[in-house]
Amino acid sequence: MGRVIGSVVLGYVVMAGGVFLLFALAWLALGPDGAFDPGAWSVTPAWVGMSIVVGFVAATAGGWVCAVVARDPRGPKALLVVVVLLGLLFALPVLLGAGPDTTGARPPDVTMTEAMSNAQQPPWVALLNPLLGAVGVWLGARFRRPAAA
Repeated sequence: MGRVIGSVVLGYVVMAGGVFLLFALAWLALGPDGAFDPGAWSVTPAWVGMSIVVGFVAATAGGWVCAVVARDPRGPKALLVVVVLLGLLFALPVLLGAGPDTTGARPPDVTMTEAMSNAQQPPWVALLNPLLGAVGVWLGARFRRPAAA
């Protein structure tokens, strides 16, 4: 059981690290003007597309790592449940409009930290993330090859 729990934790760490690294690269590639609408905190379609790819790739990597470490189908299943539950929990502020107050204009120069704190994604993206995460974990777990007998 310890191996399964450890695999879930490690899979989630891989996902979080992958998201951070890939979003940092996306930020370097797009910058504030490519990530946000002019003068606003709402994200562009390019950023939405990038975030969908980033989330799916990270979830796939996390699912693969989880499956390799667990060597038991319960590991990826548990990670899938964690991803869906946390994804829905993180979506609640977006859906309820309880995020940061971003009524003012966005300054032209924004740090990545400010962007992460203030970005306004469409509600449908917040709902799509847990689903994509679940599919990514499932797919990543399927990439694991069974141990040779």
